[in-house]
Amino acid sequence: MNFNKISILGCGWLGYPLALYLLSRGVTVKGSTTTESKIETFREQGIIPFLFTLGEGDSVIYKDFLRDSEVVIINFPPRRIPNIVEIYQKQMESILPYISEKQKVIFVSSTSVYQNTNNEVYETLKIEPEKESGKAIAAVEQQLQNQLGNRLTILRFSGLVGEDRFPGRFLANKKEVSNGDAPVNIIHRDDCIGLIHAILEKEVWGEIINGCSDQHPLRKDFYTKAALKIGLVPPTFKQKDITAYKIIDNTKSKKILGYSYIHPDPLELI
Repeated sequence: MNFNKISILGCGWLGYPLALYLLSRGVTVKGSTTTESKIETFREQGIIPFLFTLGEGDSVIYKDFLRDSEVVIINFPPRRIPNIVEIYQKQMESILPYISEKQKVIFVSSTSVYQNTNNEVYETLKIEPEKESGKAIAAVEQQLQNQLGNRLTILRFSGLVGEDRFPGRFLANKKEVSNGDAPVNIIHRDDCIGLIHAILEKEVWGEIINGCSDQHPLRKDFYTKAALKIGLVPPTFKQKDITAYKIIDNTKSKKILGYSYIHPDPLELI
């Protein structure tokens, strides 16, 4: 590992195991959380803990959290609340001034910034998000690019699965679900961590990179198998339906990072 000190803004479902992974490779890790009960666990594991809610902290805690870190990993999604686009940008504005000109940044983004094209989607596409969460993330991407330039790499992840996140629960028991013939875009948490590690290892900055498994099974096949796997009633899908979809292309992640996906086929995860 080329970096010795890293701050992870958002040590939750992805950030916490990422922190443990980096610690195992000799990195000093600072991790933020909004949950007080996690502080002692962080300390026990060797993570230097910080308790704050972005936008509600003060300059002192932000400075301490970022001080001496060579890389900052921003890893928290926008909350699904009214005015999500405006609030997410204000949250980012609260800490951006304290990121120094020497620090590199990885922003954990989402492929929800892409519109449905009924075709393959590449990082070069001019994005036109369709949902408010995607619009919020796209706005923050631009905000960070304006501030950080080539010190920033944006990593757009597809639907996250792994560990306690069972996709079979998502649509179980539902009836007449739409878009059954649409291909799914999935990535396992192991590959999320692997891609972040590859960016750090190869020092790839100033890029936008998609993170998604190689294969894209049909939605009806994936969620039916996933529900049956954990003993739940699978969803039923509309027989005649207009399909709207996008296929997230991961070629750049494999080419520029030299990355091979640990879980290339979502159907093998269930």
